[in-house]
Amino acid sequence: MKKSIFLGVVGFALMGTMAVAGSVADPVIEAPVVVEAATSSSSGEVLVLMLALLMILPVVD
Repeated sequence: MKKSIFLGVVGFALMGTMAVAGSVADPVIEAPVVVEAATSSSSGEVLVLMLALLMILPVVD
């Protein structure tokens, strides 16, 4: 009976040492992502007008 309790305690102790939540290596910290805003806002309006003209042309003919 004492041997089985001793073996159980030793087994739990060994299982506890095998479980590792992390690694031994240093953590890797990545650089933050930088988002740049577009500087030109008029090109979008021109593109919409050009697409609208291209869509109207087949209807006119």
